[in-house]
Amino acid sequence: METTQKYIRVTTIQDAVQQVKEQTNAIFVAGGTDVFVNKQQGNIEADCLIDISGIQDLKTVVKNESSIEIGALISLENIALSEEIKLHFTALIQAALAVATPVIRKTATIGGNVLCENRCFYYNQSEWWREAVGHCLKCNGDICLATGGRKNCFSKFVSDTAPVLIAYGAFAILIDADGEKKVPLESIYTGDGVVSVGLNKTTLLKSILIPYSKSKVIFKKLRPRKTLDFTSLTTAIALDDKQKIRIVIGGVDPKPVVLDADLSKEDVQQIIATAIKKPRVVENDFYSRLYRKDMIKVFVENSLTELGIQVNSNIN
Repeated sequence: METTQKYIRVTTIQDAVQQVKEQTNAIFVAGGTDVFVNKQQGNIEADCLIDISGIQDLKTVVKNESSIEIGALISLENIALSEEIKLHFTALIQAALAVATPVIRKTATIGGNVLCENRCFYYNQSEWWREAVGHCLKCNGDICLATGGRKNCFSKFVSDTAPVLIAYGAFAILIDADGEKKVPLESIYTGDGVVSVGLNKTTLLKSILIPYSKSKVIFKKLRPRKTLDFTSLTTAIALDDKQKIRIVIGGVDPKPVVLDADLSKEDVQQIIATAIKKPRVVENDFYSRLYRKDMIKVFVENSLTELGIQVNSNIN
């Protein structure tokens, strides 16, 4: 296992951006609840960790008439305790409370959860386990152990907060040497299980911008235990006052699966059928592929019912 050669603490965004440019192979770390575990397992080969946990500008919540901007270093615990978020974005609190355990949520950040590395049963193991089984595409092997294929890695997208944020129409505020930009949150995910987040290594996630809206979002998560476990299936389904619906599905594809539809023009049953078919589910989880596909149907139908939409549950 390679060891980290350098550890740098920074206290400003400018310092963070400058330091990451100067290092050969560096990554940012804040709460560390994902990064340090992957580092210990040998799944991260960075030779420099840049600790951004001291940057106060990333710990602010800014409200205006049209949106709320949540700093990337706000802990999941503080997300859950926020009265402003509770008032306008209830599903985000539910998602934050669904992550890991109370102790971990005190340290884990919203930015870290949004950028959480994809996971797979064959990848998130110790080095000796992976060497014994054979290296997969995600750790420089030549075959996907879950599918037997040689082209695509299907490690699953496991953030719980990102599907909810995408359902609310959130944006990522990014900073690099060229300045600041705002992009739809879903656009940062590649769909490639090997490199799941399409951000340059020198790019820093500053904050998440969520527009205020009249959308109601229903959040659901499938996992073996109601604490600690990463998701096997996450759904976030939003309905606005114009009958526009957004279905966001995580845990069953290398990226969040997003489906936008108009209930005033489209058939509900066809929308559900598309939501079931669209994710690329493979055998890389505690639960079987078929069970997770069945549960997509259950979660989507139940969520639509909770949103007041009449559903015929005869879809196979």
